[in-house]
Amino acid sequence: MTVSLELRGLARSYVKDNETFYAVDNVSLTVAPGEFLTFLGPSGCGKTTTLRMIAGFETPTGGAILVDGKDMTTVPANERNMGFVFQNYALFPHMTIFDNVAYGLRIRNVTGDELARKVREGLEMVGLAKAEHRYPNQLSGGEQQRVALARVLVLRPSILLMDEPLSNLDAKLRLHMRTEIRRIQQELQLTCLYVTHDQKEALTMSDRIMVMNHGHIEQLGTPMELYEDPATPFVADFIGQANLIPGVLAGIDEAGYAQFKVGNRILRARMGRQNAPAVGEKGLLVVRPENLRLTGEDNRVPMKIVNRLFEGDRIDYDAVIEGSGQTKPFTLAVPFLPGMTWSEPGITAEVSFIPEAGVVIRG
Repeated sequence: MTVSLELRGLARSYVKDNETFYAVDNVSLTVAPGEFLTFLGPSGCGKTTTLRMIAGFETPTGGAILVDGKDMTTVPANERNMGFVFQNYALFPHMTIFDNVAYGLRIRNVTGDELARKVREGLEMVGLAKAEHRYPNQLSGGEQQRVALARVLVLRPSILLMDEPLSNLDAKLRLHMRTEIRRIQQELQLTCLYVTHDQKEALTMSDRIMVMNHGHIEQLGTPMELYEDPATPFVADFIGQANLIPGVLAGIDEAGYAQFKVGNRILRARMGRQNAPAVGEKGLLVVRPENLRLTGEDNRVPMKIVNRLFEGDRIDYDAVIEGSGQTKPFTLAVPFLPGMTWSEPGITAEVSFIPEAGVVIRG
């Protein structure tokens, strides 16, 4: 049975060098039954601490944790019916795969045919039905991760918690395991909280993403909402690549598009829905590299090409707006087609984008 989760003003403070700092600061959110919610952010932002408080491994300094409306804040971890998949798998090397998966069931006094049935169902679910007599050191990293997942799933947790479970796998295995975890979560209709610093994992697996920064929620929304309408410069730059072009909001046209002044040019773009500047206020124009072009009639701004990199499927250009004082170049990702010519570093090009591809936010 799927359950809902609510966090109300959750906080966790520590004392370091006689000073109090908050690893998690006033985090509030509601997770719907069966939802896959990812905690995304850089190292030290508070995502793992939040997950561990939900699991009962850390004690909150403030706030409350509710599951289906019941306050679980002070309930011991072993009474919360939550499954936790660790980053390092935590398998017992001296036990067979069968015994590793059966470990939690035996603690719950499940024995005999029922135990064997549940273990085999769990291993079959993760595609390891024939591995029950092997040992962890006889499995690949991806297979060990699936055993760790099966060990949790056989307990039928109300909420599945996963702390960077794919970080020890190579790139190809990560891609495969993303798909497998999402498939199993949807098949069992589990409420799942997933911690990662990998934006690709977050974008491809999640129903919603909570972006964290310095212990608080920077933005919460669907992958598409965060990508196309970032609320802050941090979110824009952390979710994918983003060019943050400074300027001033000169006005808003009849269609609701921003008239954004960059140098002596007026560019047209979408107004940010969550954090838009006022007319006359400084702001940032967010345009993804794949949406900038070296051709086009409208929304053009002169940029000097300072570097070029051939990536096979695309050509990446680094460019600057001369006189703007920018600290790092903007990036253009131009799809490569056989026979096309490329622009040389040193030239100034009229770089353009369609209005729908840009969004104006406060800087």
